Amino acid sequence: MKLCSTTFEDNGQIPRNQGYKNGNQRPPLAISGVPAGAASLAIIMDDPDAVAAVGKTWVHWTVWNIAPTTAEIGSVLPPGCVEGVTDFGDSGYGGPAPPDREHVYVFTVYALDTVLDLGAGSARSELDSAIKDHVMDTAVLHGRYAP
Repeated sequence: MKLCSTTFEDNGQIPRNQGYKNGNQRPPLAISGVPAGAASLAIIMDDPDAVAAVGKTWVHWTVWNIAPTTAEIGSVLPPGCVEGVTDFGDSGYGGPAPPDREHVYVFTVYALDTVLDLGAGSARSELDSAIKDHVMDTAVLHGRYAP
């Protein structure tokens, strides 16, 4: 499976307008190579570099129940998707917002063998529990962003 964006390459600079305080526009994502038999996809965007600044990996976006046939996610989410709450306290995308220095943000797409029974606004920990034992494959995209 592969995850990429048309606005930045793996380990490249995430555009300013995708930052939390600079437009907060969700990056377009392309997904390919989803395994046969996948029932849904989930995406988690987080910031493991935040541990040094705030003491934990910061959750920027969670979305699940994406149809496995979805090839692209743009400014509008595909029908049926459900978004969780971020560490900003809001549902939906919360762009990069490093408090101290350049951070590397990690987008991970999960191919799942089930559709999740998980309500909107659920926390990352609930999503982690729901996908446990259902992950068929993953793909990762890294992006850098500086204050």
